[in-house]
Amino acid sequence: MEFRKDLFQNERDDNLNVVGKGVQRQDMPGHVTGRSPFFDDHAFEGLLHLKVVRSPHHHARIRRIDIAAAERAPGVKRILRGADVPVNKNTLLSLINFGKDDEPSLAVDKVRYKGEPIVAIIAESEAQALAARALVRVEYEPLPAVFDVEEALKPGAPVINETYPGNYFEYHEKYDHQKLRFGDVERGFAMADHIVEDRYQMSPIEHAPTETNGSIAAPEQNDRFVVHSCAQGLFFSLGTAAKIVNLDSNRLHFIGGTVGGGFGGKVDSLTEPLAVLGAMMTGRPVRYVLDREEEMLYGSPRGAERIYIKDGIARDGRILARQIRSYFDAGAYTRLSSYAAIKCTAHLPGPYTIPNVASDIYVAYTNRCPSTAMRGFGITAVDFALEVHMDKGAEACGLDPMEFRILNAYRDGDMKAHRRVAKNTALIECVQVAAEKARWPLSDEARRQSSLTGGGGSRAEIPATPIDENGRINRPETRGGRPTQTLPAGTMRIPMTKQPIMEGSTENRPKAPAVPQYEPYRPAAAAPPPVAPPPAPMPPAAPPAAAPSPSPAPASQHGAHRFSSVFGTRRR
Repeated sequence: MEFRKDLFQNERDDNLNVVGKGVQRQDMPGHVTGRSPFFDDHAFEGLLHLKVVRSPHHHARIRRIDIAAAERAPGVKRILRGADVPVNKNTLLSLINFGKDDEPSLAVDKVRYKGEPIVAIIAESEAQALAARALVRVEYEPLPAVFDVEEALKPGAPVINETYPGNYFEYHEKYDHQKLRFGDVERGFAMADHIVEDRYQMSPIEHAPTETNGSIAAPEQNDRFVVHSCAQGLFFSLGTAAKIVNLDSNRLHFIGGTVGGGFGGKVDSLTEPLAVLGAMMTGRPVRYVLDREEEMLYGSPRGAERIYIKDGIARDGRILARQIRSYFDAGAYTRLSSYAAIKCTAHLPGPYTIPNVASDIYVAYTNRCPSTAMRGFGITAVDFALEVHMDKGAEACGLDPMEFRILNAYRDGDMKAHRRVAKNTALIECVQVAAEKARWPLSDEARRQSSLTGGGGSRAEIPATPIDENGRINRPETRGGRPTQTLPAGTMRIPMTKQPIMEGSTENRPKAPAVPQYEPYRPAAAAPPPVAPPPAPMPPAAPPAAAPSPSPAPASQHGAHRFSSVFGTRRR
């Protein structure tokens, strides 16, 4: 293996004891001998099995649920419905005070995607649970469904997720998307010699782990419960389960260990809350494991993304303007899609110095299975689209695609579109080495380029950015008004000269209908007090002036500090 010690030489530490050396993995002996313990290897006396009834419809109102025959079936110990779940609405990111609870563990009034859980059967054996599941009768009223992200955002589209009636995630309950503005893209397009524009569509991707999602929950002494889980984020899963079953987290003992394939698909706690609730209700260990069909059809996939890119390019190959519009298909519920859009916005416009950049990144709800994390989600798809678009831009200019990238690459000292100076850049060197390994010919001029030289200067300037009369950065594709002011070049903050008009649900948007009330929790214990909507972090793409004076925020439920990759600061 070759190490380029000339790169980052002032930051290198060559006293490495792992990188570049043959070190045996700690878990290798267990894997090759078959002795590695997985969650499903734990044997419990009196183990019960949980299976769920799932919706056959993409979108339907639940009119009636008949469990009488299933309750009388052999081996059935308990049947769980939405009313049995103490806190039957959740979203993973609420654990860090981001977003509103929108997904029930067991559907009550409606189903919003094909395969949504409605009823849980707990029986002595897996076969008995499956047999009883077939006896449950559910009457549905089918509703119009929408599967396309742009169709979902059009006026008059069926409301999928009543928590977000516009079918888009609301950042801070006022912004309908993540926005980035740097310079004036319209002016950049007017100056360009070439306009390259295209649309890129990604499909959902199933993680296909060898081990499907699953967990075993069992009562312990001292009124606690132990949970053997394959969760990738064990503390996320513990916090989610504790909230849904309304237990103090110190009453749950989560044990992780070997994960038989995850890749992001085991962060959503698909099985742990119901397994714990089943153990609470029966006083016995409960195993809930997705079979392969459930994993493939209803386990969270990587979300589909649609990306539009428009580049304005000068005759010499310099990209003068880049405009991006992207849609994340969240499916029926939020899960982690809102975070993916933030990552996407923070990553744009790729590793290239472009003086005029505009992006609008939306999270749209459709009647698909909710999507989740998968290996660089939020960045992987847009990187693919950007790099394919770079090849098209090079072809339009008649330039070599490698040299086109070197010409436009970040250099140390350049200004990023997020108004932060680029440091420790190395794309030029990466392209040069890749070309060398691939025996791709580069010109002498391209081989002489370096990420350490040529940056800064005019490339470090912050361009003038148009705003409208309300102090907003305008969004011309959806608003009739044109920019009426221009922020001077070099402006880091947008001044609030007028009270801004907020975007999203508070500006000419339909109000949310009354959220359906869930059935009361059947045990006599008092229901947990309602939780006030927590404050969310400031979006990276929204300028500070676009927000009114903040009202007093509710007390944080979680006191841990969080690090913002966009702002580079620690916040509560």
